[in-house]
Amino acid sequence: MKLALALLLVIIIGVAALAGTISAAKKVDEDYGKSKKKSIVNLSIIYGVVFIGSIVGVAWYIAVRP
Repeated sequence: MKLALALLLVIIIGVAALAGTISAAKKVDEDYGKSKKKSIVNLSIIYGVVFIGSIVGVAWYIAVRP
């Protein structure tokens, strides 16, 4: 039960962070607009790495726990 609650909290926080990032990316700023695409790509890579790392970590926890 504790694991399910922890996973639910991780999912909720991840979705909120993603929504916040997308919301921030939609705001138009003249100076930021030039590097907007690069920033979104970098953030997407970070999200992908963290997501994969989280899945591996949870799988490892499930496999190793007593």
